[in-house]
Amino acid sequence: MYSLYENKECCFLNRYSYSQKLLHKIALSSSLLREIFFDLEKLLFLKKDLKVDDKYVFVSGMARSGTTILLNSIYETDEFASLTYQDMPFILSPNIWSKLNQNTSAITKQERAHNDGIKIDAFSPEAFEEIFWKTYSNDEFDTKNDFTDFIHLLCSKYQKKRYLSKNNQNIKRIDYLIKHFPHSKIIIPFREPLQHAYSLFNQHKKFSSFQKKDDFIRKYMSLIGHSEFGLDYVPQFENDLKYPDFDNINHWLEQWYLTYNMLSNFMNVTQVLFVCYEELCKNNSIYKSVLSFIEVNLIHDFEFKLSFKKINHDYDNGLYNKCIKLYNNLKIQI
Repeated sequence: MYSLYENKECCFLNRYSYSQKLLHKIALSSSLLREIFFDLEKLLFLKKDLKVDDKYVFVSGMARSGTTILLNSIYETDEFASLTYQDMPFILSPNIWSKLNQNTSAITKQERAHNDGIKIDAFSPEAFEEIFWKTYSNDEFDTKNDFTDFIHLLCSKYQKKRYLSKNNQNIKRIDYLIKHFPHSKIIIPFREPLQHAYSLFNQHKKFSSFQKKDDFIRKYMSLIGHSEFGLDYVPQFENDLKYPDFDNINHWLEQWYLTYNMLSNFMNVTQVLFVCYEELCKNNSIYKSVLSFIEVNLIHDFEFKLSFKKINHDYDNGLYNKCIKLYNNLKIQI
């Protein structure tokens, strides 16, 4: 069975072969099919005696907040199992897919489509967990047990005792994670609001253009639950907006304020840590505090790169001042 990364050209979605695109659509389009494969995975590979630490680590924030680079840095400690590109497209049956997909050859890392300097290959961790939540609603009674089984199966595949997740959509289920996984740790990164809004605005335009040229990119992002920007963008907050126009930077600035204002309700929760990305880049002690928070007891250095862009768009100064006040308040925690 071929690997989705059997040659370096396949790092970009618009270069997937026809058979790769078809396999993704088959594996990810049907919730029933995902459930069937998950049930089969549990039947064949779930080991009740497998010891998995329930101190799961969830990295979640708005897209472009630094979640991916934090995921990569923590994953490099080699203490965690996490979903990788190698697990696509059978996310809910990682052990079955690993038996079928025998191509484990590495490729040269290439910059991902975001053009943000982050390089990926088949073994890079990524945000595919939302496929589980698209299959099993957190309103369902048994979802907690199913999610625990899913974590155990992934840890079994990678022979690790701890689970690491990056899922920006988890910001809407922080309450659920705290309630049902009380020993878990939740990291919420945030960035300087105008820089963050500008980054989101640019990614929205970029991916909208990609999706207009190649419908598979749009389909792929929809299948994995990636609605943070692009043609199928869904704002975290949709009602009573002052700036509902996606083509206005103030829309993204308003979303920043509304999202982090909501998340600020968790500032005093011991399971939750807010991490300012700018401070993370400037001060090595911040990353040490992150590792301490998630109980990683080793010295691990990682280079976080600060990026500031010149912004020529007009923006609402009153809204920006509200964002800066909230930004400074969030920085108090660490």
